[in-house]
Amino acid sequence: MQKYIVVTGGTKGIGRAIITRFAQAGFGIITCARSAADLDQLRTALQQQVAGVTIHTLPADLSRADDTSRFAEFVLSLGQPVEVLVNNTGAFIPGRLQDEPADGSQLRQMIDVNLYSAYDLTRALLPAMIARRTGHIFTMCSTASIMAYPNGGSYCIAKFALYGMTKVLRAELKEHGLRVTAILPGATLTASWEGVDLPAERFIKPEDVAEAIFGAWSLSPQAVIEELLIRPQLGDL
Repeated sequence: MQKYIVVTGGTKGIGRAIITRFAQAGFGIITCARSAADLDQLRTALQQQVAGVTIHTLPADLSRADDTSRFAEFVLSLGQPVEVLVNNTGAFIPGRLQDEPADGSQLRQMIDVNLYSAYDLTRALLPAMIARRTGHIFTMCSTASIMAYPNGGSYCIAKFALYGMTKVLRAELKEHGLRVTAILPGATLTASWEGVDLPAERFIKPEDVAEAIFGAWSLSPQAVIEELLIRPQLGDL
């Protein structure tokens, strides 16, 4: 039976690199993104790169709880066992806490997209994974999950929370045979850094993150990489 990977936010950057790597290994793909046009472009490109690839897509904005529920229902309706779940959807808004809107909207926005999307989707897919006693859950945390920094603001708060959720999942799911890994990449050459006047070699390649995730999944069921901390060779920006 073909294995399936679910990747949220799969049309760009790290998400796209993960999809490409697992598709090359024979996985069926299930993904979402806000833009239907970007999903169509991903499908076309992937079909050109990987002969016979199976890919299921749904336009959805996972910063919205109803869209997350709709995507979860879409995944379950396909009737395919999910071997790998990558909670990759996220957003970054820089700035100091004291400069954020007084109504707290920025924190709520960062929590919605970086934490609740992963929480809600994982909760929806967990019962089937627990019943099969197999599967691997990856959460796309950040070096900001373990190291606060100026201008990190609500983004850091949300990523710290996602890291905490990952630790809870690891503790609760190990007895069910499910593996859980936190991915903590530093500056990666994605759209988040567009316009920054720095050379490409100062950044991690999205393909390196994807390869590290594939390697973590490839271990025997007797081993789990609980955390993958990846930084640019020349250090943090």
